[in-house]
Amino acid sequence: MNPRRISPSRAPFRAGAAVALCGLLAGCAGTGAAGGGPDGGDNRFISGDGNVTEYKAAQRKSLASVTGERLDGGSFKLADLKGKVVVVNFWASWCAPCRGEAPSLQHVYDGKKAQGVEFVGVNFKDSKPNAQAFERKFKVTYPSLFDADGRVTLAFREVPPSAIPSTLVLDRQGRVAARIIGATTFTKLDPLVGKVLAEK
Repeated sequence: MNPRRISPSRAPFRAGAAVALCGLLAGCAGTGAAGGGPDGGDNRFISGDGNVTEYKAAQRKSLASVTGERLDGGSFKLADLKGKVVVVNFWASWCAPCRGEAPSLQHVYDGKKAQGVEFVGVNFKDSKPNAQAFERKFKVTYPSLFDADGRVTLAFREVPPSAIPSTLVLDRQGRVAARIIGATTFTKLDPLVGKVLAEK
């Protein structure tokens, strides 16, 4: 049974997942983190159109162990958040759509954190100073992992983000309940988080 799609376009769920993620990594390669982004520009990455996929509980995939270093230097284990709904956003300071969606993500976080929802960013193929400047500029108050080499992103290969930006909503068991490929908005993300939060 295929996952219910909100968009008419179709994307692979299992077959080709690793290929899609490898395409993302290759598409974002360029000069690498030292240059502040792929070839130092905003236009050399795989972009998405905001398509949403929701997965029924029986179809959800558990993630491999996700660990990493936070931008502030602390350590992070996704397993520590089990039992909570978690929103994972993949972003970079060089990505124009990421700048556009940042206020919406913070807005959803502000509205849902009192209900036990956690947010974590994954800063992809970036330089740490640029990423930290991005967080200051957009007043991002939830933590992000520094993923200059893409290893953290690879841990999500069962349901790959496939684009920068992308957002995953994880249920209380740590499984991917919804995926947004491309930039999101408050009106798109907030109901998705609310729906997963309401699950028993």
